[in-house]
Amino acid sequence: MAPATQFWDKIAEKYAKQPIADEAAYQKKLAVTRDYFRPDMEVLEIGCGTGSTAILHAPYVKHIRAIDFSAAMIAIAQGKAEAEHIDNVTFEQATIEDIDSPDQSLDAVLGLSILHLLRDKEVAMARVYQMLKPGGIFVTSTACLGDTMGWFKIIAPLGRFLGFFPFVAVFTAQELANSLTQAGFELDYQWQPGKGKAVFIVAKKPE
Repeated sequence: MAPATQFWDKIAEKYAKQPIADEAAYQKKLAVTRDYFRPDMEVLEIGCGTGSTAILHAPYVKHIRAIDFSAAMIAIAQGKAEAEHIDNVTFEQATIEDIDSPDQSLDAVLGLSILHLLRDKEVAMARVYQMLKPGGIFVTSTACLGDTMGWFKIIAPLGRFLGFFPFVAVFTAQELANSLTQAGFELDYQWQPGKGKAVFIVAKKPE
């Protein structure tokens, strides 16, 4: 088992009980995302965690395939879906590298609080771009530590070694935007609720 998987499995129960840090911002992100949704949409969520966002979005689309590499997170998500009788969300333990969706088969991909935890976000963006239909959207909410915590690069290796936190990439909001446009996306919506807050972006694959 990879160290990162062990880290998230270990904290899954505690993570599931944590309140949302900024409820107003979260609700706005949900609302903005739903403005892009249609009832016939096929959606993929990468890094779904304990499944709360996928479950909240389920009534607005046809189906959501929600993945996370933590088995403990997925188990909690499946329990939530069963308790709420949600039958159009499929939770599974997987990474984006495992996904076998054909090219141009998805209407939307959600990558919420995940891109800064990937060792190569550009590879993930390229795969998302391939899977999306023309006009499809990639919705991200990403911690851009390079804007306020550039020094984190220095302590990150030690923190990972000691098991205090997983891999965290440090980049700025502008670098994130550049990565998305270089992958071929057009930025359709961008919002940051405050300094040091996650940057929320809806990127669109051109028609």
